[in-house]
Amino acid sequence: MIEHHVRVHPSAARLPREEQLAWKLAAAATGTEELDADSTAMAVNRVIDNASVAVASLLRRPVAVARAQATAHRGGTPGASVLGSRSRVSPEWAAWANGTAVRELDFHDTYLAADYSHPGDNIPPLLAVAQHTGRTGIDLLRGVIAAYEIHVALVKGICLHEHRIDHVAHLSAATAGGLGAMLRLPTETVYQAIQQAVHTTTATRQSRKGEISSWKAYAPAFAGKAAIEAVDRAMRGETSPSPVYEGEDGFLAWMLNGPESDYKILLPEAGAPRRAILDTYTKEHSAEYQAQAIIDLARRLREKTGPLDRVRSIVLHTSHHTHHVIGSGANDPQKYDPTASRETLDHSVPYIFAVALEDGTWHHARSYVPERAQRPKTVELWRKITTVEDPEWTRRYHDPDPDRRAFGGRAVITLDDGTVIEDELAVADAHPAGARPFDRPGYVGKFRTLAEGVVTQSAQDAFLDTAARLAELSTDDLDGLFPAVDTDTVAAYDASLPKGLF
Repeated sequence: MIEHHVRVHPSAARLPREEQLAWKLAAAATGTEELDADSTAMAVNRVIDNASVAVASLLRRPVAVARAQATAHRGGTPGASVLGSRSRVSPEWAAWANGTAVRELDFHDTYLAADYSHPGDNIPPLLAVAQHTGRTGIDLLRGVIAAYEIHVALVKGICLHEHRIDHVAHLSAATAGGLGAMLRLPTETVYQAIQQAVHTTTATRQSRKGEISSWKAYAPAFAGKAAIEAVDRAMRGETSPSPVYEGEDGFLAWMLNGPESDYKILLPEAGAPRRAILDTYTKEHSAEYQAQAIIDLARRLREKTGPLDRVRSIVLHTSHHTHHVIGSGANDPQKYDPTASRETLDHSVPYIFAVALEDGTWHHARSYVPERAQRPKTVELWRKITTVEDPEWTRRYHDPDPDRRAFGGRAVITLDDGTVIEDELAVADAHPAGARPFDRPGYVGKFRTLAEGVVTQSAQDAFLDTAARLAELSTDDLDGLFPAVDTDTVAAYDASLPKGLF
């Protein structure tokens, strides 16, 4: 790996483009050639994972709205598929609809380092453009692996959340790079597209603060749509704000660490295998990633606590990120509000720990329904749970060794008689370093569970067979990466929603 220092440069210095971060990202993307076998296998897993969570969210309102907007944009030959519809639409709109479906349940892959990310959000726009432009399965894989490489590098090197910038700014750069790799575009074109994408998708983290709305699902889809449009403009010869990262009025100078910024980005050497996708991991439970180990810890503690009405208090000792983003350190009253939205509840670790402790399980739908959140005994327990930042858990969260990195915490439960029960869990059971790491059967099992009642058994089998052969797929075969569903039922639900402009 090559370490690149990224600093602010005054306009008068005229930083050569080859020394700019956007160019180096573009070069890493366009230099993606021979694909690593392990990375290819993991990319197949993530295609399966995305389909799992997308089919489970088809009849959720934000997904239906995105789908309705997309299917109003029919046209463009040959176009791209929209999950849940027979329509083929312009690829940026297919990316919008399918990206929202993937993101809605907060249930697909993750990578946590200096910042947060869901690298699987790169796949819907890449697949849409692959269909529209007649690419093959191996082309799509090259784009996916390149996008993950860029995404992980940015998330390792540049923290956005400390400046209250939403993490999709890194996503859009990765998607633009992945599209460039898939389409075999010149580095110059990809460089321009990355800068346009970053410039147009930088937004605040208010989308993940307070009363979290449906925009949390839309934000990554918006970034994918914007990246496709940026690539289209760059292919037509249009240029971008440059240098978008290092400029004196640019990203680093005014939105991140200011004029004294000095970030380190690690990118692979020319010809080196692209293996960053192997550093990422998926979710067994439909909740914010920092809650994954907490759910597993709660399930384990049920055997030790006895009747939960005896609990006086529960304190979760955890990392800075967990405490301040999904814990009581966020200072969001909504995280203790029984009437809060699903999007807010899946970012409330006190709520999640309470329900997991009571139920001993976690379900992507039942664990969030209003009658579950508003159960009096649950509310009573929930409001006894707080989080605190523990410097040791923060250090472990950022450990440079992936095998030692920890995203969990320690629970201290005090009962009404003063008895204290303690236990801790560093990583989720499904994490690569966990008790039951996800492998291909794990991804297949997740798909079958979430597809039950939505996708027939034969259609499930057909999709899984197609996904397993991704490297061999022809252009026409890419349609098989969209599991067949009852489109009439989906259309009837869509028709029940209010109309918009389109």
